[in-house]
Amino acid sequence: MEQSKSDLEVYFRNNDGRLIHKWNHYFDVYERHFSRFRNKEINILEIEVSHGGSLQMWKNYFGDKAKIYGIDVNPKCQDLEEENIKIFIGSQSDRKFLRQVKAQIPKVDIFIDDGGHTMKQQIVSYEELFDHVKDDGVYLCEDLHTSYLSRWGGGHKRRSSFIEYSKNFIDFIHAFHSKQRSLKVNSFTKSVDSLHYYDSILVVEKKPREAPFHEQTGTPSF
Repeated sequence: MEQSKSDLEVYFRNNDGRLIHKWNHYFDVYERHFSRFRNKEINILEIEVSHGGSLQMWKNYFGDKAKIYGIDVNPKCQDLEEENIKIFIGSQSDRKFLRQVKAQIPKVDIFIDDGGHTMKQQIVSYEELFDHVKDDGVYLCEDLHTSYLSRWGGGHKRRSSFIEYSKNFIDFIHAFHSKQRSLKVNSFTKSVDSLHYYDSILVVEKKPREAPFHEQTGTPSF
């Protein structure tokens, strides 16, 4: 039996507006992690405006209450602004520029990195903007397959790749249990609820956390 398409995929398949470029399996990931934000007063930041189609897709999906911000290095993208869509021109690997953007926009519920996909771009954007995601927000980085391609600075097990960089997140989320000096509780440990790896996508869902504890109920059997 054919699986029903999400609203985002239906929009994409029927799109006759501005160009949108997506891998076919991304829509289910979006639906799984973004659906709870629909029709709410939220802020969204997406790196890479390109032709503006994806920003319009988010506007349609999330509704009139959503404020959408885009970042692109191409000055022509400034002309793609419209109601509830504001665009900043600059490089995602420019820390000073990203800090200027943060100073001009409220904290975001959703941050999508669909930018240039080089290792430096992904790492710098994460380091500068992750703390600008709200306590119950979502960070999503796309096209992580570039971590395996030399053209973007990647390669299997290459230490400088974003995939290898993000594997530290797995340690951070478990740091409450560590007794070693090499792994201590940090801001990531205290602010992240879950990590979700998909083909070419990493989703980080935030939620304030205290040290976990375990309990027992019931009567022992032996």
